[in-house]
Amino acid sequence: MEVIRLEIDDVKLVKPRFFPDARGFFMQTYHYEQYRDAGIDVRFVQDNWSRSAKGVLRGLHYQLKNPQDKLVSVIRGEVFDVAVDIRQGSPTFGKWVGEFLSDQNHHQMFIPKGFAHGFCVLGEEADLVYKCSDFHAPGDEYGIRWNDPDIGIDWPLTDAILAGKDIQAPRMKDVPTNHMPGLSM
Repeated sequence: MEVIRLEIDDVKLVKPRFFPDARGFFMQTYHYEQYRDAGIDVRFVQDNWSRSAKGVLRGLHYQLKNPQDKLVSVIRGEVFDVAVDIRQGSPTFGKWVGEFLSDQNHHQMFIPKGFAHGFCVLGEEADLVYKCSDFHAPGDEYGIRWNDPDIGIDWPLTDAILAGKDIQAPRMKDVPTNHMPGLSM
């Protein structure tokens, strides 16, 4: 397994070892001790699976009282996966990183607490799976507008298919400070 620190140091690209042969392939998608030794010392408590059609964009989402570390993988199709640093006081506050994750490259992205997360589907359909370090809390859902010009994410699609809550999400500058995490999460 190879772990690469991205432009925002706390977000990591993980390249698990992949073993193809004539029968198919084998890949270990998570091993606590190996990830811990690589600097991802997180206990995950929930797995989620999201299937989305071409052009769907989900995000940018986060939880405040129940923040989640996430380990994101794509098991079918391709997505552009994005993390935005929303930790007040962080030197990279408002900055973003994005990576292409697919069933062909087998990469994973580790997104720590204090980041908003989103992705868009690039192929006909994609299945994204992700481990979370805390449970989903419906009353603790927050969002930031996916196309906030102050963040300036370079999404690789022209027409996004969005949920109503993502269309109505505020720009980051309009989110009250008590709805944003601090650096000491």
